Amino acid sequence: MTTQTPSVAFIGLGVMGFPMAGHLQKNGFPTTVYNRTTAKAEHWSEQYQGAFGTTPAEAAAHADIVFMCVGNDDDVRSVVYGDIGVLANMKKGSVLVDHTTTSAELALELADVCGRQGIQFLDAPVSGGQAGAENGALTIMVGGEPSVFERVEPVMRAYAKASQHIGPHGSGQRCKMANQICIAGVLQGLSEAIAFAQSANLDIDKMISAIQHGAAGSWQMSNRAHTMADDQFDFGFAIDWMRKDLGFCLEEAAKLGVDLPLTQQVDQRYAQLQQRGFGRCDTSVLVKQFDSDDHSCQS
Repeated sequence: MTTQTPSVAFIGLGVMGFPMAGHLQKNGFPTTVYNRTTAKAEHWSEQYQGAFGTTPAEAAAHADIVFMCVGNDDDVRSVVYGDIGVLANMKKGSVLVDHTTTSAELALELADVCGRQGIQFLDAPVSGGQAGAENGALTIMVGGEPSVFERVEPVMRAYAKASQHIGPHGSGQRCKMANQICIAGVLQGLSEAIAFAQSANLDIDKMISAIQHGAAGSWQMSNRAHTMADDQFDFGFAIDWMRKDLGFCLEEAAKLGVDLPLTQQVDQRYAQLQQRGFGRCDTSVLVKQFDSDDHSCQS
């Protein structure tokens, strides 16, 4: 990587990637993007005055750092491998950073493949959701070589409020799994508290005001309790994606011989909610496990 301002590529312009790539361009890092739908890449280019490629390989051709934020393991492989994948054109000494939440197995696979091509790799899943991406306030948990993290971290500051090196390759993804386990547990407890309070005819606003700054307080309570009580779920992180993440958690736990009973329970509740048509709703729709209303959120 050069000592000058690094050129970067960003692969994947979903609700997270679009603003993340925009922050890179606005912060002075020459950015070339790729998206499966070229029209979206063109729109990004017009909005941020950056470049776009028609293939991942084209976008990555001159980049010192290539960032990715796509859907799942298969999506990552589709933009990494093959004649038009980023590895077909990435130069030796460059860095591939995967912000996708994937399996730890994929992180180890990519680290090995990149290493054999003289390319560095970091698994770097993010937390903070769409709002965090838009506001440049994501939290990033990173697996890989510490020296590579130190080279890339100043660039990631464009869209992150905090970046933490966790350990060797795969550690970033395993940390994200721990993050999702925490969220699942907090949302289950919050859902039960709201169901209990409504049954007891408590004023939900007053209840939240009374407890959110004490030991029961959490980001989920401060940001989702009111909307959960008001049946508003048309924003945030969809349970379709959360079930994908919890699947990684449960698979990794099985390999480690760790029992995750609450995570299994929440995953089952989400599966039932998917069957009722809530798959595209925010994860806080977990509270709907306590009623039979099948009205879906807006997609």
